[in-house]
Amino acid sequence: MKRLLLCPLMLVALVPTTFAQKRWTETDRAYLVENMKRTRDELVRETENLTTAQWNFRESPERWTIAEITEHLALWEVIFGRETNIALRSTPEPGLNQTARPDAYYLDYIFEEKAHVSPDFSRPSGFIRDGDNLTFFRRTREQTIRFLETTDADLRSHFEPTGGGQMRNVHQVYIVQWGHVDRHLRQIRKVKAHPAYPKGGTAAVGK
Repeated sequence: MKRLLLCPLMLVALVPTTFAQKRWTETDRAYLVENMKRTRDELVRETENLTTAQWNFRESPERWTIAEITEHLALWEVIFGRETNIALRSTPEPGLNQTARPDAYYLDYIFEEKAHVSPDFSRPSGFIRDGDNLTFFRRTREQTIRFLETTDADLRSHFEPTGGGQMRNVHQVYIVQWGHVDRHLRQIRKVKAHPAYPKGGTAAVGK
């Protein structure tokens, strides 16, 4: 696990390119950094003062608790870090942008109301308790933000396969990453709006 958490930081030295060659712009950088910080801060606001009962409230047997949702988000931060690490080690293929789906496709995917099915490897284990899940998420997200603020890599010239013969560039992977948190923020707010959701009490503090 410790190795995986370092993945975003390992990318800093990869793929040297001159600014004139890059398709990934400073506007792109600012967009990703802003949304990475925004979704981090919104998740913190929704969860940092929860009690143990609130962290572990379950709407129904098949629904996730807020602790489980947050663990799922933390796991995906590591998974996305691995994906971008691998993609940025590949040979640049800027020409793929001509046939790749536009950013809008991934934004529509993120914000659709249709439920998404989580693969088994990203389902919460329940082994991490309450606010420690938020700590897990924040540590990895901070690494990602630092990478995006400082990298010289061209995130629009490196791609990963997404199935069905489609490819997406690394900038688009990061769109899905922050958007994934937005999707689950909706889920957390739904849990908190449930009539039986516990109110008040002493907050459970993560490490």
